[in-house]
Amino acid sequence: MTLNQKEKKTMRKSHLIVLSVILIATISSAAMAADSQPVAAPITGIVNLNTADAAQLELLPRVGAKAAQRILDYRKEHGNFKKTSDLMQVKGFGEKSFERLAAYVSVDGKTTLSSKVHTTRARKPSAKKPSPAA
Repeated sequence: MTLNQKEKKTMRKSHLIVLSVILIATISSAAMAADSQPVAAPITGIVNLNTADAAQLELLPRVGAKAAQRILDYRKEHGNFKKTSDLMQVKGFGEKSFERLAAYVSVDGKTTLSSKVHTTRARKPSAKKPSPAA
């Protein structure tokens, strides 16, 4: 091999390496861009536990008509909520429920939440049952 042929071979390897690095960078940046999906703007507003009616309480995430009625019944029987964590005294509202609702409830001020808040919860992986052998 002559010196000129060795230089060409080395140059080809360099081009191959540079091309590989560019290809990897392009693919990884495309994958990162796909992962960073635009996030919807969170719904803002609060529900005053002491003044809200059933329809306003139902705007809270995972609160339906029955749960809203239990809040109203509790408020009627025990008086106004002193603090938001008192919501955990209502049947069906435990610590997890309160954590989910805490950002949307207050005990003073005006109810400003105007549309239903929908949250997604992580599903537990379902264990598939083995199918019976035929």
